[in-house]
Amino acid sequence: MDLQLAGRKAVVTGGTKGIGRAVVEGLVAEGAYVAFCARDAGEVAAANAALGIAGGTVFGSVCDVGDGDALTAWVATAAEQLGGIDVVVSNVSALAIPDTDENWEASLRVDLMGTVRLYKAALPFLEASDAASAVTVSSVSGREVDFASGPYGTVKSALIAYTAGMAFQNAAKNIRFNTVSPGNTYFEGGVWNQIKDGNRELYDFALGLNPTGRMGTPQEMAAAVVFLASPVSSFTTGTNLVVDGALTRGVQF
Repeated sequence: MDLQLAGRKAVVTGGTKGIGRAVVEGLVAEGAYVAFCARDAGEVAAANAALGIAGGTVFGSVCDVGDGDALTAWVATAAEQLGGIDVVVSNVSALAIPDTDENWEASLRVDLMGTVRLYKAALPFLEASDAASAVTVSSVSGREVDFASGPYGTVKSALIAYTAGMAFQNAAKNIRFNTVSPGNTYFEGGVWNQIKDGNRELYDFALGLNPTGRMGTPQEMAAAVVFLASPVSSFTTGTNLVVDGALTRGVQF
């Protein structure tokens, strides 16, 4: 299927590893031009080189999405590099799970306000696009109570609600907003890799909850993001697409 993303211009936060990296690779594979950011300069340089060698048109930059001014400036730079913006993917998370004041602050600043500020900065460019789309990467922890309830899960719930509101408010402008809520996603160096090595009991418990008997991959999550971002999904807006291998039990209306 041609997702009609060839030549489209996309920005992705947290694009050097995990789901974000897979989203960048998925967009590039569809012929999109992509600007991505992350905090670690070495990881940005490595991703830029690898994606460029693979034939992609990419612009990697160092940016802390928790810094509102820096994030706004990066969006403006990305739009200039790309010649506009058609697609925005908000992917960064502080992954602040334990219930501490510091984690509440980090989740609000990075996960929630990072998304709010990203979309506010990108909106003027999306308004100029004829196929504008934004996708928020949330989590199944935003949909049901689990071990990550607290700052992480609460803010993930807020992201789903915020994105649905943006969809309603911008539908008349033909700008789509959707959410993808991944289930447990395993990749080398990721949080579940760290839990497997550092807390095997929790890892085995989480693995046992999924009837598929495994965790998802970044590529499986990215496929949902890329599809929702594409013009092929032109009448889908305001939805929360759960990609979790039947991990969650609640019926989603």
